[in-house]
Amino acid sequence: MLRLTDIRLPVDHDGRALKEAVALALGLRPDEILDISIFRRAYDARKKSAPSFVYTLDVSVSCGDELLINKGLAPNVSKSPYREFEFAPKARPGLALRPVIVGAGPCGYFAGLALAKMGFNPLILERGKPVKQRAADTFSFWKKAVLDPESNVQFGEGGAGAFSDGKLTTRIKDRQFIARKVLFELVNAGAPPEIAFVSKPHIGTYKLMGVVENLRKAILSLGGEIRFTARVEELVIKDGAICGVRLADGSLVESKTIILAVGHSARDTYEMLHRLGVALEPKPFSMGLRIEHPQALINRQQLGSNADNPLVGQADYSLVHHASNKRTVYTFCMCPGGKVLAAASEKNALVTNGMSQYARDDVNANSALVVGVEPADYPPGPLGGMEFQRQWEQKAFELGGGNYFAPAQLVGDFLAARPSSGAGAVTPSYKPGVRFAELASSLPGYIIEAIREAIPVFDRKIKGFAMPDAVLTGVETRTSSPVRILRDETGQSLTVKGLYPAGEGAGQAGGILSSAVDGIKAAVKAAEKMNREGE
Repeated sequence: MLRLTDIRLPVDHDGRALKEAVALALGLRPDEILDISIFRRAYDARKKSAPSFVYTLDVSVSCGDELLINKGLAPNVSKSPYREFEFAPKARPGLALRPVIVGAGPCGYFAGLALAKMGFNPLILERGKPVKQRAADTFSFWKKAVLDPESNVQFGEGGAGAFSDGKLTTRIKDRQFIARKVLFELVNAGAPPEIAFVSKPHIGTYKLMGVVENLRKAILSLGGEIRFTARVEELVIKDGAICGVRLADGSLVESKTIILAVGHSARDTYEMLHRLGVALEPKPFSMGLRIEHPQALINRQQLGSNADNPLVGQADYSLVHHASNKRTVYTFCMCPGGKVLAAASEKNALVTNGMSQYARDDVNANSALVVGVEPADYPPGPLGGMEFQRQWEQKAFELGGGNYFAPAQLVGDFLAARPSSGAGAVTPSYKPGVRFAELASSLPGYIIEAIREAIPVFDRKIKGFAMPDAVLTGVETRTSSPVRILRDETGQSLTVKGLYPAGEGAGQAGGILSSAVDGIKAAVKAAEKMNREGE
């Protein structure tokens, strides 16, 4: 097939226009175009009066690809590099023990799906509940402020990403097209088909729950097993190699191949690994606040005359500022038409996150305003960052009144360094509720200082970003894992043979898509080892 890039069309074009544009680019008649596959579609709003869709396409033609390539086509035409990723190798007959995966988030489920497709009959252990029961617990927390530490936004089937926008963007290099394989598997599980080609794909929270259930069914149908409320209490290690895991109920699961796919909030797991001498190191992460604006304001500023065009959808943004105190402030996990979430997983601590439904039709836009935190900023040791997060989450819990209400402040008051007494034109979306206060004490001074400097700068890029009634809600601390579980070129722990740390909780990925890709890579490496060693 041929790869065509930078094919630009008006946002309201039809399928015939796309075919005609391809024919024009190749110097062919439309009837000579046999097939067009959209590899990527992006939205270009730089000309607000004439926005366009920009396509990357894979095309087959009747006259032969090589013939056209040899003729010397335009620079935006080449041979397509795309090759579908195949799950390999296949399981050898008679393997003594099956692989075990700890965690049923995107990393764990895609590791499980890969191993199941390769014939290894994996066992997945998840500390939380199935996604619908977990959702009921989470909605109850938002309504009644009663937290279940084992079933919440962070823990349960689907991982932390199940309560988010379901964003599927990633910056990883994907020469094997594993990320594209993940997208197609998600579509097979019920995700919207356009996630395979739009530049900023998302599924939305409620749709994502159904997709997660269908992934579970696929793994089970291929010979896998999944156990819920099965928290791993201890790794069983002998002579530097994994032998199995001991669960919280005291039972032992034997295996010589463990994929550790815990999320970035599995703090008790980090403590257990550190106690057992598994190689860990502290890593950078970011902390900050959530900011909410009217979505209509963001649409007007970003889309101009297309602010209400359903073909374009809700506007997002991505902003960065390098502050005078040498800190970088950036927007993170921007949720158009969404809500700010109560995302705590520990008693007497407060964490925020953001989510959107597929339609992104809530009245507010929200994103995190976060600042990088380095290991030098927190106490030494592999778990220093984790304790640093916990310290500020507990402080936010106190500022909110000690009942899981979040501390909040209007942007105008935040910039003027005065406490807020109530909401203005923007109604905070966080549930169970907010307590208006002064956020200066909710985070380290260098973070507050950098965010105060950044907001007026961002206002010059998006007029209204510094609107006085916009709402800031504290605190966002779980942007990524504060710990990295070290591994070698075979994907195994540096200190424990047969242990494969993977995904976001291992500090080896970030976000749904890259975690799923890392899970597949871990599965393939584990499969190669099992076949090689006959385990």
